[in-house]
Amino acid sequence: MQVTLPDGTALELADGASGLDAAEAIGPGLARAALAYRQQGELRDLAAPLTADEPIEIITKSSGDDGLALIRHDAAHVLAAAVTELYPGVKVSIGPAIERGFYYDFEFPEGVVISEDDFEAIEAQMKSHIKAGEGFEREEVSVADALARFREEQQDYKVELIEDLVRDEGVETVSLYTNGPFTDLCRGPHGQSTKAIGAVKLQSVAGAYWRGDSDRTMLTRIYGTAFFDKKELQAEMERLEAARARDHRRLGKELELFEFSEVSPGSAFWLPRGTTVFNELVALSREMGSARGYQEVKTPQLYDAELWKTSGHWEKYRENMFVTSTEDREFGLKPMNCPGHAHLFGGRRWSYRELPVRYSEPGLLHRNELSGTLHGLLRVRHFAQDDAHIFCTEEQVADEVAACLEFAFATYELFGFDVHLELSTRPEQRIGSDEMWDRAEAALIGALDARGLEYELNPGDGAFYGPKIDLHMTDSLDRSWQLGTVQLDYSMPERFDLQYTGADDSVHRPVMIHRALMGSYERFVGILIEHYAGEFPVWLAPVQAVVLPVSDRHGEAAEAIAAQLRERGLRVEVDLRSESVSKLIRDNEIAKIPYMLVVGDKEAEEQSVAVRRHGEGDIGSFPIEVFADHLVAETETRRDARLTA
Repeated sequence: MQVTLPDGTALELADGASGLDAAEAIGPGLARAALAYRQQGELRDLAAPLTADEPIEIITKSSGDDGLALIRHDAAHVLAAAVTELYPGVKVSIGPAIERGFYYDFEFPEGVVISEDDFEAIEAQMKSHIKAGEGFEREEVSVADALARFREEQQDYKVELIEDLVRDEGVETVSLYTNGPFTDLCRGPHGQSTKAIGAVKLQSVAGAYWRGDSDRTMLTRIYGTAFFDKKELQAEMERLEAARARDHRRLGKELELFEFSEVSPGSAFWLPRGTTVFNELVALSREMGSARGYQEVKTPQLYDAELWKTSGHWEKYRENMFVTSTEDREFGLKPMNCPGHAHLFGGRRWSYRELPVRYSEPGLLHRNELSGTLHGLLRVRHFAQDDAHIFCTEEQVADEVAACLEFAFATYELFGFDVHLELSTRPEQRIGSDEMWDRAEAALIGALDARGLEYELNPGDGAFYGPKIDLHMTDSLDRSWQLGTVQLDYSMPERFDLQYTGADDSVHRPVMIHRALMGSYERFVGILIEHYAGEFPVWLAPVQAVVLPVSDRHGEAAEAIAAQLRERGLRVEVDLRSESVSKLIRDNEIAKIPYMLVVGDKEAEEQSVAVRRHGEGDIGSFPIEVFADHLVAETETRRDARLTA
């Protein structure tokens, strides 16, 4: 048989050869380093037989994310092996690799509560399995044999998984993997042995409902990560430590931006300083949107169920909605603005000359997220979006999509974000015909290609009503976040019977574009806090300057200076505590106030301020008007500017 290497070289092998045979044919060093191989877009065990006449890629630790994901899946099995040895009677469920590590979910015997204090013993047991170099042995067994085995071991979750595979996929056999004394139900693939795991670290423990269903058992989820060597692990621990120092939940409390309370789980209580940041972002969206032809609207929070049935959300999204009833009518709190905007557009007759119509609304939204998924501002139940919907003709689609992307790029540039694009295509669960999806996907591809924009394809991740372009940014900790989205929708105009009169005096159907750039303002603030480590740029800082009187007798002069600056529209406070100037400076440095203005005898007499910049120290003495002019300019341009004497 013959396979092709990535460089185009043809490799001749015996019929029935495996991935390991291919690696050995290339060289003994590669065979030792090999973890798995890829053919036909599928990652496979090295022991699996090759497909003839197909390209092959040998996966090693140099293969980037593929190699890491493989050993992290290995590590999840090693974790389960260690836990089953240390805690007899534990029930195991699932343990996948995730973006930066792995987890495994367990049901521990009654009375056993796992905490991070137990990690040292579990890690020690894991390391003994790793050091032993246990192979991952795969076997295909009949469904009957697998069910009998796991029932005997009282592994109820494995039994349920197998029964689901039989019902949903009609399987007759399942694959099991064994490393050391532990055997798990698993599709694979796995590496050759546990020795490929160079370094492992358990990180946290959390609760997780089985199958994500709050009516099912709450399991114990243990998170960890694994790398090929200790140096890589150490670098990851340092990155995580930096992330913890920037955690928006901690900084939000320290900087007096927001709070959370169990009286309304998943909903932020914005304090005055946090509300200022929130409002500045909304003002930015309004200002930039107005210049681009957007008209702001305001729509209700609560809609009759019939509206959600028309839009398709009642069928596809109801479990994520808050639903209530009154006077024998069902209502739903809106989780998004699009059905309300479609209803609004459909309330009058339109001419093609009036299109495109661009509605924007920073409307309040509610989504019934599971309590276990809530995470500070990044995953909430109550939030607002910089949401907009465009109703346009077919001929206007390409220009409108391009304009949305230009708007996004201009927005992200203000924050120094590098952006990459993903095109997400039709999901398995969707509404609308294949013809509609073909047309919508082709329109987005055309808009991207026409402007030479690079993008990655993300198959199957579109919205249930249409394909979308998602915009991702990388923050200062090298983490990727999805921010904006531009979604093309032929379905909702059809469902709401939206119309306009064309140049031919006939009735036509508009195209609907869903557009959010910052996305949720809450999530965007959380990302910004961590990106900036709480040190907001001057234009966004909740307090732009604080006036520090040298002594009590300078308090009146400090108040007068603050009043002058406030008259210029600047956000200024006075720190009148009876503390030394050095203590006031230190405290306001911790509070990350951009400018500290020290006022003593000389400054009071000369109508000036001694200016300190956060993180820089003294930058000189300036007349109040000179400083005010600089701060106004820095705020209005939204650009960082150096103030020099």
